[in-house]
This record gives sequence, structure tokens and C-alpha cells, in this order.
Amino acid sequence: MTEIDYLLTGATVVTANENWEVFSPGAVAVSGDSIVGVGPAEAIAVEYSSTETVDCSGKALIPGLVNAHTHVPMTLLRGLADDLRLDVWLLGYMMPVEREFVTPEFCRTGTLLGCAEMIRSGITCFADMYYFEEEVARAAAEAGMRALCSQTVLKFPTPDAPSFEDGLAAARDFIERWKGHALILPSVGPHAPYTSTRDMLQACAALAAEHDVPLHIHLAETEREVEQSRGEHNMPVIPWVKKQNLFNAKVLAAHCVHVDSGEIRTLHNYRVGVAHNPTSNLKLASGVAPVAEMLQVGLDVGIGTDGAASNNDLDMFEETRLAALLAKGTSGDPTVVPARQAFEMATIMGARALHMGDITGSLEPGKRADLALLDLNELHNTPTFRRDADAIYAQLVYVGKAADVSDVMVNGRWLMRARELLTVNEAELASAAQDCAGRIDTFLREREQSALRKLVAIGGMERQESFEVQAKARIDDPQTVIDALQREPFSVIRHVHYHQYDTYFLFAEPEEQQLRIREDDRIGAEGDVDNVRYRLTLIGPAKEREFSGSILLSRSRFLAPSVHTLRFYREYFRPEQERKVEKDRLRWHVAFHGVECHVNLDRLIDPDLGCFVEAKSRTWSKRDAEDKAQLMGEMLALFGAAPEDRLREDYSELS
Repeated sequence: MTEIDYLLTGATVVTANENWEVFSPGAVAVSGDSIVGVGPAEAIAVEYSSTETVDCSGKALIPGLVNAHTHVPMTLLRGLADDLRLDVWLLGYMMPVEREFVTPEFCRTGTLLGCAEMIRSGITCFADMYYFEEEVARAAAEAGMRALCSQTVLKFPTPDAPSFEDGLAAARDFIERWKGHALILPSVGPHAPYTSTRDMLQACAALAAEHDVPLHIHLAETEREVEQSRGEHNMPVIPWVKKQNLFNAKVLAAHCVHVDSGEIRTLHNYRVGVAHNPTSNLKLASGVAPVAEMLQVGLDVGIGTDGAASNNDLDMFEETRLAALLAKGTSGDPTVVPARQAFEMATIMGARALHMGDITGSLEPGKRADLALLDLNELHNTPTFRRDADAIYAQLVYVGKAADVSDVMVNGRWLMRARELLTVNEAELASAAQDCAGRIDTFLREREQSALRKLVAIGGMERQESFEVQAKARIDDPQTVIDALQREPFSVIRHVHYHQYDTYFLFAEPEEQQLRIREDDRIGAEGDVDNVRYRLTLIGPAKEREFSGSILLSRSRFLAPSVHTLRFYREYFRPEQERKVEKDRLRWHVAFHGVECHVNLDRLIDPDLGCFVEAKSRTWSKRDAEDKAQLMGEMLALFGAAPEDRLREDYSELS
């Protein structure tokens, strides 16, 4: 008899091997880190002598589940910002919080917390993508889990890399240090096409191919991502990344929600593994991936929970059940993605999607001893039927729960026995997680107090340090202004024609700033739009001073590039009121008595309020402001504006 470490016997052994063998009662023999025997209990007992024999009667013995896509440190962000669109959730909340709080210790604590949850869910292997992936790898190995760990690379600064070049260097260093580890398969993770450049994708693919490790990326997750790719590259996401040689690497592609039949065939031809994330995609309203068609073509499709910030748990039983049901509901065909196929996606097919199918995902001699035991005696598992050979899969997929998992082994090491975790301290992790949540709550409460702080949080904001003297008046005859500007004491330096669309956000507190989102369409000589500019302007709540004749000294303002949609800003800032102004603007940069200033001749289209003239000039001192206020008054008089026509309100207040 062959001496082994563990003989697990008496269970219903669900192998997920090529022939889909099920042994009941069956047994699995484990020696060191590997499985050496699988088969009927009596046959295995005759062949092996074990240091420890484990009676698994009344249980199912299955391959450990494979979580094909997650961001495990984000377990610390569970429930932070729910019921938001993906762009608002990611850019308005996740990334600002990550910039503030993500540290090596954050990643370590979040990973250990996530590993504890995954072990209890029967997960033995997961694919991660995050920052400080070195810490993720260390924590996962400490917890005893198998993991594909992907160092994130983005085109903008991240918590662990000030630039793309630094991120790529960190990925290379990480891969070189961890390649060959017993539990950790290192990889590079360019976040997504829309957070990468062409050069980045090519460099990441080359790095992965050089070291023969996977490349982990989000692809075609939302319709907006696909539309953006069409707009910028004249092709959808999949053809564009193919053109960047991305598929020269062993790719694990998360989501792939918005792909057509041709793109699915492309993914299959390049042996891309796909991670289907049903709960996350539903919660963020990203859509439902065409999983049935992917499977029919022969793609390796695994199931992922995504991060706990967008799921909000790491329960693979729940995820697998949903994957099967969604495919049926969206296709109208109850026969698609049957229970056995869903179980395959959660085990061996998921392992193949991670490019790890040669070592894990099934119970076969030569594979690593990654397995889980489930209690079949719980009330919700009763009764059981044996007529159908696939009944066990239906029981596992449609009935099974994470709470049924009693024991978990990875690489021949017990991580949980009799529902007791052996490699992590749950109480300590729960306490540390709550402390982190308290700090994040405080940060967000302070941020939510003003539009300025929220604007700073999403980046790109700059402050205009100057003050501005401004005068405004209604004007009956715009030609009066045009004619006056052609005469002394005016000297025209520059003239521009704009068509402007302004959206003003007003907030509940009267002292709060207004936020203006402006689209500036510059009109060319032929009357066509030759340039478009988008800007955010945070306008102070009050005027610093009013001079005689309704001439105002305004506060400095804050500017930021408008890089998101109006819908994004509306959902992110949540204004109390919203006002729109459309106007045609003739703008002159002039010298008046040698003083530089700007003159705007505006025709308000929506609302239709007629014509207005504005005179503005920046100022730096009290005396200069007083002098310029006098000049503004002279200018309005030359434009034919009577004193009673002068205004102190912004256009948003008039509308």
C-alpha cells in the first residue's frame, strides 16, 4: 500500500474531470500538495494507507471553487457607495477613496478579510487585480489560498505608482519575484482600455508574453466603453485591443458584456479566458454577458464575484446559481447553461480561464489538492434524488449555499476544518475592517459638505487666484456695442465667436457655490464649429464688493476640465436645482484707455431674454479694483446702456 497524508472517504466525490465521474461513496487520496488517487471508496482504501483518514459521509467532496475575477482588498469598501452607475461609482467614489486610503496595510487587511470569506464559500483559487499586489500575494499565501495576482497598471497616478512607467516597472518586479511560487501566479493587470493608452497595452502584453504569465484586464464592460472606443478608435473594444497585440499574451478578460458574435470568435481563437461577473454587472446595470453563445463557441468562461464593493459579497455559490439562471432568463431557453455546465464554469472551466487548468479546478491524480467538503444533511438539501446522474450538480448549483461548506483544503493544507478557520483570525480582521470604515466615513462626510471638496476629489481642479471687476447690462441694440469697440478709446486685441451651453447646479445651502458645466463651441469664419471646449467652473456664493452702478468685484473661482458626461456630474453632485442657459457670445479682448479687459456681447437664446453686454477685467489690489470699476462704468455708457439697465445677477439667476 502507498503511504499518503490524507484519505478522504465516504463522500459523494464530484470530480469535474474529463468524463464527469461521480463516485458515491468515493474517496480522494492526498499526498503532500497533490491528489494521488480518486475513485470508489473501497478501491482507494485498498490502495492507500494514510496518516489521517477523514470520514466524509453525508458530504459532497468537490474541487475548490475558482473565483475568476475580484479585487479582494476592496472587501474593505463593501457597501461604501451602492446603487450608482459604474462611472459615478468608480470615478466619484471608489478612486477618490482609494487615493486617500489604499496603502500596503489596507491591501493586506482587505485581502485577509476577503480570503476568510472566500474560504468559507469553498473558494480555493481567485484571480485578483489591485494595487500593492505584492501585499495581496503575501496575504493570500499566508491565508493558504491559490491566486492569480495581477499588479494594476493605469495611465494616471495610482496609490502605488505615480506614473504608468512606474506601474509597469512594479509589475515587472512583482512578476520576477513571485514567478514559480507554489500558490501565487503573478501577472500584469492593465485596468481597462479606457484607462490605458495604446503604448501601455502593447507594453503590458509584451511583459506578460516575455514571462509567460497571464494578463488580466476588464474588457467591454459597459455600452459606454464600447461607444467611446468606436468614437476614439473607429472600432469596438475587442478589435482595438487585438490591434494592440493584447492577445499575444494569455489573457483573462473580465466581463465582456457587450461583445458580438465576431468578437466572441476572436476571443475563442486567441484562447482568451472570460470571467463572467453576473451580480456585479446587474448591480451596476452594465448588462448581461452573452454567456450561452460564448459557451457554445467553446470559450472558457469562468465565474467571478468581482470586488465586494460592487457585489457586495464573495459568495461563489450565489454567483454560480445566478449565472445559470440569468442565461436561461435572457435567452428564454431553460435548457441553456444547465447545472453541470454552471458547476464546470465555477471549477475546471474557471481554472482554464485563469490559464491554471493544468494544476487546479478538478479532482484528478496529479492536480493540486484544492478541494472543499459540503454538508448535504442541512434541511435545504433534503430530500435528495439519485435517478438523474446529474442530480448532484443541480443540488450543488440550485440548492447549495456557502454555509454548507464545512472543510477546505488548498495545496494539501487544511484552511478550514469543521467550519473553523485555521489560517486567519476573523475577530481581529473584523475589528480592523470596522476601524477602516470609520475613517472612510469621516472622510466622505467632510467631502460631501461642499461642492468644492467633491470637485477636488475627482481631480483636475485648479484655482484662479485673481479677483474680477465686472459690469453687465441689458442692451437694446447690439450694433451699438460693435460700433463702439471700433472707435477710440478701444483697441481690439482679439475677437472670438462662441455658442455656449451652460448648465448650472444649485445646492440646498444658500451659501454654497454654484457649479457651472459649460460647452464652448467656437464658431469659425464660415459659421461652422471649429473647436469645442468643456469646462467646470465653481462660482463663489457671493460677491466680494459692489461698487456704484451695480459694478461688482467677484471672488476667485475654481476651474476643472469637464471630462465626464453631464449625467455623471448630475448624479455625482446631486444638485438641489438645475438651470440651463444657451447663448450666442461675441467676445473681444480689448484695451480701454490702455487697460486690458474683455467684452462679451451675449444673445440669450434659452431662455429668450434678449441681449446683454458684459465688461470684465481681472484685478489684484483694492485701488486697482476701484479704478477699473470706474472704467467699467464708462464702458457701459459708451455701449448705450442706461443706469437702470445695469444688472448684478448672473444669467442663471435671470432665467
